[in-house]
Amino acid sequence: MRYVRYLCIAIFAVALVSIALANRGMVSLQVLPSELSGLFAMNPSIQMPLFVVILGSILAGLLVGFVWEWVREYGERAEAAKQAREMRRLQRELDKLRAQKHEGKDEVLALLDQAS
Repeated sequence: MRYVRYLCIAIFAVALVSIALANRGMVSLQVLPSELSGLFAMNPSIQMPLFVVILGSILAGLLVGFVWEWVREYGERAEAAKQAREMRRLQRELDKLRAQKHEGKDEVLALLDQAS
């Protein structure tokens, strides 16, 4: 299974390198609309290779997806934590009740009773 994972990573790496080599041409990327660029006193365009734009947009999309999924699962994580706290509370209460039940009894008999 490990070799299959390495093979997939190698294929993905070769694909990314081939995209980078095929798209080395410089492109002009507009950062701000020309109307807003005067307000911020900056050049609204940046010159960069096309593969940087492609790979950067893929990376930004992955980042947005991961954050979106983390926010979406917040309710499930909160519910799981609430159930874990309730389970610990009930376990402590059960241990306390078992200790009260066996209070004053022989320790060996109490241990045998707890085990069953």
